[in-house]
Amino acid sequence: MTDVTAFTEITSEEELRDLLGEPLPRAVAKERVRLHERDREWLAASPFCLIATADATGACDVSPKGDPPGFTHVIDDVTIAIPDRPGNRRADGFRNILANPHVGLVYLVPGRGETLRINGRARLLRDAPFFDEMIVKGHRPHLAIVVEIEQIFFHCAKAFLRSALWKPETWNPDALPSQASIVKSVQHTEETLEELERHYGPDYAKRLYG
Repeated sequence: MTDVTAFTEITSEEELRDLLGEPLPRAVAKERVRLHERDREWLAASPFCLIATADATGACDVSPKGDPPGFTHVIDDVTIAIPDRPGNRRADGFRNILANPHVGLVYLVPGRGETLRINGRARLLRDAPFFDEMIVKGHRPHLAIVVEIEQIFFHCAKAFLRSALWKPETWNPDALPSQASIVKSVQHTEETLEELERHYGPDYAKRLYG
């Protein structure tokens, strides 16, 4: 068992500031509460975001959302909508939103180190006129997350530069087992490994919207 008494924990904001120092004025001043034209451009170019939610007790969840660039619908300067697509139906994030509306989003654009961060309050819609503008491959979403923006800003590229995330020469996907092998090793399934390999094989991409 790990000896946690050997850990030196930070327990106050004062300790944290003593360690990190104060943020630069530019970092403090970058927060906004409404979409700028640059934010709209970023959302139009982004095919992927991460959405963080928490339940009533504070237990957290982060879920990826992806679609063609511009999948996030801008309703107005303070409101955006994210369409739902067919998934595993666990609905972890959706259930969290029903219990606690606070959400945080990070929008990525492939090849760019900066990210767009949006924090706000979310609600779930089962229909709205703008759903017609979020149809992809004939699929009209049956649910959307609407986020009322409370805070928005661009985050610098340091994490992407340190990780070399967008440099293909650093990629090594074969360092890990196949998705089917991972699923079979970490949970009980009725399917055999061969059946799972077929499930996650080439036809998997054909079932993204149906």
